[in-house]
Amino acid sequence: MIGRRQQVALVLTAVLAAGAACQNQNQNQHQDTGAPGPAASPAPAPPSGTGGFTLVASGDIRPHASVTERAAYDAGGNGYDFRPMLSGIRPVVSGAGLALCHLATVYGTDAPGTNAPGTGQPVRTTPPRLARDLAATGYDGCATATGHALDDGADGVRRTLDALDAAGLRHAGTARGEAEARSVVLFRAGGAEVAHLSYTAGTDRPLPPGQPWAVNPIDADRILADARAARRGGADVVVVSLDWGTEGQDEPDRVQLTLAQRLTASATDGHPDIDLILGARTRVPQPYEKVNGTWVVYGLGDQIDGGPDGGQAPDPRTGQSTLGRFAFAPPVRPGEPWRVTRAEFVPALYDLDAGRVVDLGRAIAQGAELEAVRDRIRDVVLSRGAAQDGLVMAE
Repeated sequence: MIGRRQQVALVLTAVLAAGAACQNQNQNQHQDTGAPGPAASPAPAPPSGTGGFTLVASGDIRPHASVTERAAYDAGGNGYDFRPMLSGIRPVVSGAGLALCHLATVYGTDAPGTNAPGTGQPVRTTPPRLARDLAATGYDGCATATGHALDDGADGVRRTLDALDAAGLRHAGTARGEAEARSVVLFRAGGAEVAHLSYTAGTDRPLPPGQPWAVNPIDADRILADARAARRGGADVVVVSLDWGTEGQDEPDRVQLTLAQRLTASATDGHPDIDLILGARTRVPQPYEKVNGTWVVYGLGDQIDGGPDGGQAPDPRTGQSTLGRFAFAPPVRPGEPWRVTRAEFVPALYDLDAGRVVDLGRAIAQGAELEAVRDRIRDVVLSRGAAQDGLVMAE
């Protein structure tokens, strides 16, 4: 007799298999870019008024050995292919006017024995093919200031940014030179110029000698100065990615709460200096909250997570995450700021056994009994009163 847990696994496997079949057909027709995957949590209509856009952001992409092994398997012996792994959330990502990811590791090489991908400590690197597959999924750019940004020193930073450039993905948070570190990353989304800034609370390894600009540290004064500089450089909307918080903790810590208060309280000429804060590093989902009128996502959770590091006990929350989706509308009157008119979150799960990111709403609609996982994520996300400020879970 098949138990309840096995039934859930079987249904989920069927859902993933259907998505993979569709994805494989798309890949055959569009080998590099692909066609839209199966239907998923639909994006809201663009904000009313000329030039509105929707921004989607996801949490840490943290490929451990099992993740890269799965990508190698999906490539059929021809390198790595992360597109099937990401196919379940591709409709959410590609449907956005601007989609941002968060890279938790740096890129290595595909040469055997040299920075071998997924080998764990002391140097954890990811095959650079991931950059192309993130672009094929619909991402436009990534935050790169993370705790592992310096795991392979200056070479790791260079390889990562070179691969992102080659894939057409913009990046913020790390730099190959001082001029790049001082530049402002701007995206055109709808009728807006959107600046993306990225900072980390710390790295596992020290800065390369003579390169203090290699990665952006979290410093409130610096973040606000950079945000104001982005405004002067033409940004209508300023988005800040913060690699912060306590790993494995559902609630934001005191440092997160204090920094969020300070950053969102800062304004110039009556306009907030920062329009949206996106948090990562915590590995598990944390609450969304409107602070001083600005949305703060304390922790998006790990979008891709290969499981615990060696010696750590398994955590049932591994791979639970959200995608934040925010609809921005242009000023009603000249001189007013852009504003978020709709805020949503899409619960997601990286299924360790299947090696796939699952849109939980879609999986449940197709019969997977994952309501308990979805509901746990929902309860955490809404635990600081975000529902009262209009945040909704995508169905």
